[in-house]
Amino acid sequence: MAKQNIYDNDAFYDNFKSLRDSDINFNDLIETPIITAMMPDLKGKRVLDIGCGMGQHAMQYVKSGARSVVGIDISEKMLAYAKEHNSDEKITYKRMAFEELDSLDEKFDVITSSLAFDYVEDFGKLMKTIYGKLDESEYLVFSMSHPLSTAYDGVYDRYTRTETGKRLYANLHNYGIEGLRHIHWVVDDYEVYHRTVSTLINEIAAAGFVIEECQESKISEELLQKYPDQFDGVIHQPDFIFFRCRK
Repeated sequence: MAKQNIYDNDAFYDNFKSLRDSDINFNDLIETPIITAMMPDLKGKRVLDIGCGMGQHAMQYVKSGARSVVGIDISEKMLAYAKEHNSDEKITYKRMAFEELDSLDEKFDVITSSLAFDYVEDFGKLMKTIYGKLDESEYLVFSMSHPLSTAYDGVYDRYTRTETGKRLYANLHNYGIEGLRHIHWVVDDYEVYHRTVSTLINEIAAAGFVIEECQESKISEELLQKYPDQFDGVIHQPDFIFFRCRK
């Protein structure tokens, strides 16, 4: 299994679940609409969802016409929720880490991942493994935390603010130093891996993929006006980056 299984930590899981249960969250209002728009036609497709979490995306893919969906995740808590709340005869959930992808003895038409690749130590190896699990001319579509976000190492505040707390601009620190970051987010010693944008692009290309589309998270003027305190940071720094790649 992978080195970190933070979503089975009770405090972290409970906090994450409360965020997802809220109608105002980054996943549903910002991340999901973008990655959904980048997906190819899923009708009749075999889909692999890496880091499937609570299964919302897996269920979405079935409703979009996927023939089958395999959802893998390292977290027992997340998978338990997925099986209870997002189950379907076309979905198979498996407890599996990134490092175990080679044990899957099938190929897929579409491989996707939502905000999970921040946790992989060897991104280049993962891209090559995924390339080998795709049929020819098929797709990898994924999102992950934007490198401007993962550069944060807890030394300085993420934003410079006015006296009233309004975000003026994002602070960038140690962007060019890649590797493991240890920060406090709900729990101490939360771990993510930081890579520059160029590293992501080069390792995707080195695996053999053609990048057809790249997006950065953005917010509509309507949402910004409605929830300025929650989302005004997005105009200074994109939280997520998205790639649509073809074999």
